[in-house]
Amino acid sequence: MSEAIVASQAPGTDMSVPGASGARQFWRRLRTQRAALVAAAVVALLLLVALAAPLFTAIEGQDPTTYHPSLVDSARGGVPLGSLGGVSGDHWLGVEPQTGRDLFARLVYGARVSLGVAFAATLVQVLIGVVVGVAAGLGNRWVDQLLSRVTDIIIAMPLMIMSLALLAIVPSGFPRPVLVALIIGLVAWGSTAKIVRAHTLTLKELDHVAAARLSGWGPWRVARRELLPALAAPVITYAALLVPLNITVEAALSFLGVGVKPPTPSWGQMLTAADVWYQAAPQYLLLPAGSLFLTVLSLTVLGDGVRTALDPRAASRLRIGTGRKREARA
Repeated sequence: MSEAIVASQAPGTDMSVPGASGARQFWRRLRTQRAALVAAAVVALLLLVALAAPLFTAIEGQDPTTYHPSLVDSARGGVPLGSLGGVSGDHWLGVEPQTGRDLFARLVYGARVSLGVAFAATLVQVLIGVVVGVAAGLGNRWVDQLLSRVTDIIIAMPLMIMSLALLAIVPSGFPRPVLVALIIGLVAWGSTAKIVRAHTLTLKELDHVAAARLSGWGPWRVARRELLPALAAPVITYAALLVPLNITVEAALSFLGVGVKPPTPSWGQMLTAADVWYQAAPQYLLLPAGSLFLTVLSLTVLGDGVRTALDPRAASRLRIGTGRKREARA
């Protein structure tokens, strides 16, 4: 679905990233997208919470790994004692069932892992996908065929099986969040490459690109000077959609036992452990699920706002918070 959203942009549309002279216009267009500004603020707040997790937990006086067996009712299977899952001055969001670990500490530390893995994996996907897609679109027929077949193989490759295979050969001492990010990025760049190739094939037929090629410019100079600025908008938009997708992939890997290992917290790991507690301790499920939903929604809205600001001729797909009248006056 995310591929269709990006690929549905009109061929030949000029969506170049603003340079120093156009940065003011880009910011003016972005300011008319009120929903995008709110989404950007939410994403910035989530990143701040993730980066400052040690500070927040120090203020609370808790950590994400310490067990508190006295705060759960062992006779009822480990249900947290007290109201709202054990919420108190010492435990701001309550405690985890069975273990009694602090939920606030695990949630903010989980944000570090989930967002870090997702952003790192997205960066790897975008870098590989852009290089392969541009090379396929600018290359001759044989290069295009070869890279396209390699991309098809990558897309058809099962992520879970490849994850298991890579985990079997990687030393156990290798940092697991870094490993998960590399696995997702190295196995899931095919869709990005296909989108970039399709846009490259369209853009290279434009007059200014054709003139640059006919004047003797090499393919990488053409790509750097003429194609990459125009490719920035669809790539940025798709990357914004990849981040929440990669968060869910990390959750699936954790569910299968090949992702981030306990006691290191992540939102996906918390969700998989909460599937049997949604009635006895609903906050254990709702907190990571709500964080994941808010992250997905914010990044999607922000991606749409950036795309619209980069290409003022493209109508926003949002129905509220777009400031269309102010955008028309701008």
